Amino acid sequence: MNLLAVVGSPRKGKATDTLIDAAIEGFVSKHPDTNVKKIHLADYDIQYCRNCLVCRDAKTDEPLSPCIIKDGMSEIYEDLLESDALIFGTPVHSGYATALMSAFLERITWTFAKPEKGYLNVTGCPTPRSHKTRKSMIIVTSGVIPPLYRRFCDWASAHIRGIAKDSLNSKTVGDMYAGDIEHRGVDVYTEKAHRLGRKLGSRV
Repeated sequence: MNLLAVVGSPRKGKATDTLIDAAIEGFVSKHPDTNVKKIHLADYDIQYCRNCLVCRDAKTDEPLSPCIIKDGMSEIYEDLLESDALIFGTPVHSGYATALMSAFLERITWTFAKPEKGYLNVTGCPTPRSHKTRKSMIIVTSGVIPPLYRRFCDWASAHIRGIAKDSLNSKTVGDMYAGDIEHRGVDVYTEKAHRLGRKLGSRV
């Protein structure tokens, strides 16, 4: 069992990082023999997508389409291919995922998906290149906006959930929003993260 945790915060040891650790502990409580890898996107050279569409238009039966950019994503692609379960974590900046997480999501959209899905009369939407199924969970943190107002400032969760499904063939089994951390602290959310990790572990 391979669990990959992706930290989209530029700061280590803070709220997002701490809650991901709690979720990992919850997952491992269900699968003690899990091979866990946690990556901090800030540690990698991740360039922005150039919209060249080489990956999207590649005619390949492989689960991963080639990207013309050779950077830190090359290693992350391999981690994603090997993953059975995924934990995504990001603060919200102006309601959206961090620039780190957004660049990561853009880079996996067409490398892991092909343009063969349609909605009504719209064609060319992403669908996974691989038949391998995964399960995932999402943790979103906010410094000042309390959970009561989540719907006004969390567009990150839906973004991550959509790409996890359409590119990585991963069903999101749950997500959590840890808000107003500057006043509430992170400890009030750690048990919830642990429970969500256990839930993820029970679904794979």
